[in-house]
Amino acid sequence: MHIALREVHDSDLPVFFRQMNDPEALRMAAFTAKDPADREAFDAHWARIRASDDVVRTVLADGDVVGSAAVYGKPGEREVTYWIDRAYWGRGIATAALRHLLAEVPERPLYARAAADNAGSLRVLERCGFRVTAHATGFAQARGEEISEVVLHLEG
Repeated sequence: MHIALREVHDSDLPVFFRQMNDPEALRMAAFTAKDPADREAFDAHWARIRASDDVVRTVLADGDVVGSAAVYGKPGEREVTYWIDRAYWGRGIATAALRHLLAEVPERPLYARAAADNAGSLRVLERCGFRVTAHATGFAQARGEEISEVVLHLEG
């Protein structure tokens, strides 16, 4: 399977909206929008992201839109994030996409966060060189409760 990143197109947004409303994916991601079904808030969020200096990319698998990946935040505190359609989990797509993103954005350090029980995302991050540096708790909108999260760090 060929994995590639490209600029986000307007036509990607309905796909992202659908992906980000999958109940199982929301639970696994945990730290999501307050109301993922609020299309107006979703559109406003993506308008802000696309107008920012953040690096935001659409993830393609054999030419199909399967998710997104980004580096965002202030220099020295920038974080990575990604979202892959659940139908494509377990195929190495998130790892390949994150590796492409890290090659495109050589800035270090970079950080990442994941729910402590999101073993798949933690594996992706560790395969890409991130190392666990801290444990924290945070309110997970998708779960409606405080949960444990892992903070990871990638040095140059």
